[in-house]
Amino acid sequence: MEAYTDFAKVYDEFMDETPYHEWAAYISQLISGYGISLPYGENKKDKDAEELSEDEKLSQERNLVVELGCGTGRFTEEMARLGYDMVGIDNSSDMLGIARKKLEESGLDIMYLEQDMTELDLFCTAGCVVSVCDSINYLIEDEQILKTFELVNNYLYPGGLFVFDFNTLHKYRDVIGDVTIAENRDDCSFIWENYFDDDSHINEYDLTVFIKEGGKESSVFRRSMETHLQRGYTLDEMKSFIKASGMEFITAIDADTHDEPSDESERIYVLAREQGKAHQ
Repeated sequence: MEAYTDFAKVYDEFMDETPYHEWAAYISQLISGYGISLPYGENKKDKDAEELSEDEKLSQERNLVVELGCGTGRFTEEMARLGYDMVGIDNSSDMLGIARKKLEESGLDIMYLEQDMTELDLFCTAGCVVSVCDSINYLIEDEQILKTFELVNNYLYPGGLFVFDFNTLHKYRDVIGDVTIAENRDDCSFIWENYFDDDSHINEYDLTVFIKEGGKESSVFRRSMETHLQRGYTLDEMKSFIKASGMEFITAIDADTHDEPSDESERIYVLAREQGKAHQ
């Protein structure tokens, strides 16, 4: 069953307390400290694109930031407001449809591409690739995550930065586990039934969504169901994938405390760097 179809319509409402603004501010600090990209206001050229030399065009690529698993574009827009030249990539046409519709209101200059991150295909290199909100956990096989990391390395500008977060094995196994969560809003409700398999480290959640149809006065709700699969990883596993892909591991940070990760960390930021593509 395809994920993020009907749920896309109410995704932003149920994620209304997600601190995208704070995430973007922190990611921007990491890019400033470890990356090569600059916000647009700091690297803007007075020349038109046609007037730029090849070297100047290539230097602009280093300031491009690509987000994998951008969804409805909430985080993408926050980064764009900070001045970054953004490209958002997601494999859900429903989520991207909402993201593109938002551009009509915000007026932000963001390019959205419908792609599976395991088949990443960019028109140029990028100085930074980011992925937040556990999008990487949707890669549930070693081959998927290694292929994605290799493609990221391929499209990173020389010395470019890869910043991503992931939910840990500890979170899925020991914190979430086998639970049922329900939430009721005026115009929509959901039931989240979660199951964790300790052998495969696969976390499955069956999502039943009820969405009101026919306007505010209507009492008619349409039910739809989706199944999402994510895999829990350890930091050591992520380090091994980074090494195998040809990138250099830089550091890891507990996403909640911003301290060094521990066995109790539930979500971790990982920073890696492009260090040459001769291995490919």
